[in-house]
Amino acid sequence: MAYKFVNAHVFTGTDWLPGSSVKITDDRITEIISESAIDTTDADTPVIDFDGDYLIPGLIDLQLYGGSDLFLNDQPTPETVRHIYTSHARNGTTTLLPTIHSTSLDIMRESMAAVQVVRTENPFGVPGIHIEGPYFNPIKRGAHSTAYVRTPADGELETLFSTDADVIRILTLAPEILTPAQLATINTLKHSNTLLSLGHSNATYQQATAAFNEGIPLATHLYNAMRGYESREPGVVGAVFDHPTVRASIIADSYHCNPTTIRIAYRLLGERLFLISDALFANPPRPTFELGQFVVHYEPDTNGPGRYVNNEGNLAGSAITLIDCVKIAVEQAGIPLTSALRMASAVPAEIISLGDQLGKIQPGYVANLVRLDKSLRVKGVWTSGQLFA
Repeated sequence: MAYKFVNAHVFTGTDWLPGSSVKITDDRITEIISESAIDTTDADTPVIDFDGDYLIPGLIDLQLYGGSDLFLNDQPTPETVRHIYTSHARNGTTTLLPTIHSTSLDIMRESMAAVQVVRTENPFGVPGIHIEGPYFNPIKRGAHSTAYVRTPADGELETLFSTDADVIRILTLAPEILTPAQLATINTLKHSNTLLSLGHSNATYQQATAAFNEGIPLATHLYNAMRGYESREPGVVGAVFDHPTVRASIIADSYHCNPTTIRIAYRLLGERLFLISDALFANPPRPTFELGQFVVHYEPDTNGPGRYVNNEGNLAGSAITLIDCVKIAVEQAGIPLTSALRMASAVPAEIISLGDQLGKIQPGYVANLVRLDKSLRVKGVWTSGQLFA
């Protein structure tokens, strides 16, 4: 099956091509041409007129927990994973890593197995899981439950990586609470696909820098649940800013980070910064949720998207999708649209080693595409070349 988008303002992942056409054949992008160069011999190909709207690569969210109703920690099943994908895909997030917060080893393994099933069905939509915790510094646990934040028990790491290890794309941990032997075990047992990310950490600048130099390439939700920047102790935030290669996610919902701090991070890191939604629920947000000690409620905000807090008053995740982060990054933090879109598509694609398949509009790439109007409202979504209903 083939069709064309015409009269589109195309963002290729690097450049803007106004008044252009994109041809899709089956699940792939096969051609990008200017309007003046349209091949009239291809008149039998169905056409969708964009009337000047934006055509962008599908967004890629590397950290979110739930869909409209279901939450992976609560129901670690393939059905939940599919629901999460559907909830976010309708908002333009065509690739995502379902995420679990600190929990038991059994729930971790059940969640991994559930994501593995859906990854087999939809490898470019759900390429893996993000396991956030439980190996955190309790001082920086944030909304994670004290019942689960811990160091690994004897044999726990061996069990964790014994099955479906290749489905773990990101594992967030606090390296300072692990022994050298435990870190070595993780690095030995984890799959080559798995990236370690420093998060929920009270590491000093020196400890964080050493962790980055020793092979941790990412930092999870910059500024949040990490030792902050101070004049005499630059902390984890200072280590991220000072390091030449580490990449950091940031929650651009205007609650976890003031737009000014987002802008400062972008000026220092450039596109080593990438956007995540950290969404607990979305479309519309679920008002309350209880899972053991993990109890949260949604706080609406007439000036913003609202947020989730736990019963201790700590932020417990957002109530947005990734396109909202793009809007806030552009409209409130002043980040150029080109960069904000890359931070939500091409950059995360590169991070999970799918930059040759996703995150750009180029011939040969998967046809995960989003139509936006000039106000950045989603008007259409295509996954693997199919209109997402």
